[in-house]
Amino acid sequence: MRALLALIISTLALAGADYDWLFRNVRVVDGSGNPWYYADVAVKDGKIAAVGDLENAESDRVVDGVGRVLAPGFIDVHTHVERTIKQVPGGDNFVSDGVTTVVTGNCGGSETDLEKWFKELEEIGLGLNLASLIGHNSVRAKAMGTEKRAPTPEELARMQDLVREAMRAGAVGFSTGLIYVPGTYADTDEIVALAKAAASYGGVYATHMRDEGEQVQEAIQEAILIGKASDLPVQISHFKLSSRNVWGASEKSIALVEQAREEGVDVVVDQYPYDRSSTTLNVMLPSWALEGGRDKLLQRLRDPEERAKILAGMEEELKKRGHPDYSFAIMASFEADPALEGKTISEINQGRGREKTVANEMLTILEIVNQGPASMVYHNMSMEDVERILKYPNTAVASDGGVIVPGEGKPHPRSYGTNARVLSEFVRQRKSLSLEDAIRRMTSLPARTFGFRDRGFLLEGFAADLVLFDPDQVRDRATFDDPHRYSDGFDFVLVNGKAVVEDGKLAGRRAGRVLRRHATGHEALPTQ
Repeated sequence: MRALLALIISTLALAGADYDWLFRNVRVVDGSGNPWYYADVAVKDGKIAAVGDLENAESDRVVDGVGRVLAPGFIDVHTHVERTIKQVPGGDNFVSDGVTTVVTGNCGGSETDLEKWFKELEEIGLGLNLASLIGHNSVRAKAMGTEKRAPTPEELARMQDLVREAMRAGAVGFSTGLIYVPGTYADTDEIVALAKAAASYGGVYATHMRDEGEQVQEAIQEAILIGKASDLPVQISHFKLSSRNVWGASEKSIALVEQAREEGVDVVVDQYPYDRSSTTLNVMLPSWALEGGRDKLLQRLRDPEERAKILAGMEEELKKRGHPDYSFAIMASFEADPALEGKTISEINQGRGREKTVANEMLTILEIVNQGPASMVYHNMSMEDVERILKYPNTAVASDGGVIVPGEGKPHPRSYGTNARVLSEFVRQRKSLSLEDAIRRMTSLPARTFGFRDRGFLLEGFAADLVLFDPDQVRDRATFDDPHRYSDGFDFVLVNGKAVVEDGKLAGRRAGRVLRRHATGHEALPTQ
């Protein structure tokens, strides 16, 4: 099929051509959720110039889609690209999965000087569009370190100033990561005070909630309360149930969100379509043990009394997650010993000559923590809940992934294949969603949540962020065992009217823009 498509792409280079790109005979899925329809679509100067019967139009590039789907470029509203975007500015793993825009700064972690960072990215050039939230954890750490206490009035004022400064620089909202240090030490009033600082500029409150297990209902209620108190729309990140003890309770979680919406609170959620999560190994430790940073943690581990308390806290945390041992925790990235990547904590423990007991596995975890930071994959969700949440109409598709340096570590495959997985597994195979509704969750739903007024729909005048794919062939190839594999089936991906994927191959173009929220709070606009 790929060879067939290549034969019907023509480069005409016509003098005075009407358009830069012309896609003929495509099935348009416009992002609204409405049924697809056949049309021709033309692109000019980075915009969608015409949609309809363009039989007599002339264009520099003509692609006969032979019934393939043309959709708006996918908008991934939950990513973490700060660490590696400068290493791989093309965002290759994202654009190969049809993503044309990412929102970063999630889970409370972001750059704090966004003005400076945005300018650096613009100088480098990006392969896709990028917007950022301002993260509570980063702001709190800058204002008061990682201490486990309430801020002084002066520290709170400093945090509010940092939030306002980031919003003026173009942040699309304020994010929290309330299981991570130091955000986990903050009470609700602190979050509301900072969310209000953001609210005067518009935007959204995006939250990795305080709990996604046994206390998930209370965490949802807190998120809703913060949104109401600050007058911000709420985006609940990677909506899930991450404890075996509460598997099957997703109906109750969804009902809480829907009740809030019925009461007039704008709450939506996002989700990645996998039953495994990914974060640091440190979340297996009690949060109090992480106060003050790594040096303080290592000091506590050397103190026999403190070490015993940490082990007791780890045992309690394991019970809350509902697992009999640590075989659910898989090493994704460990710079101190890459040979451990891909192995479970149970396997690492036995590889060190220890009997398979929880007590021994906890000792192994502490040894790893002592060696250095580790990124993990956790098998802690049920597919029943994943599918039920995905079917909820107000769930956006988002990866929770990052820009990946090819071959580095064993990352969660969501960074490579989230959108292709939804289209192949949940649309084509399980038939959990229609094609049109799946595209809506990847395009117009995230666009309206984050204020991208000229993206998310395939309409005349909108930015020419477009994806051409074969709905019968698209599939994710990245697996947990072999994650560094690009998705199949995306033939063309255009960012601002330029092809970053062409005939199924990366084109290497830097067509992306930094998207800043307009100062009035009404829309996210590109920098020029």
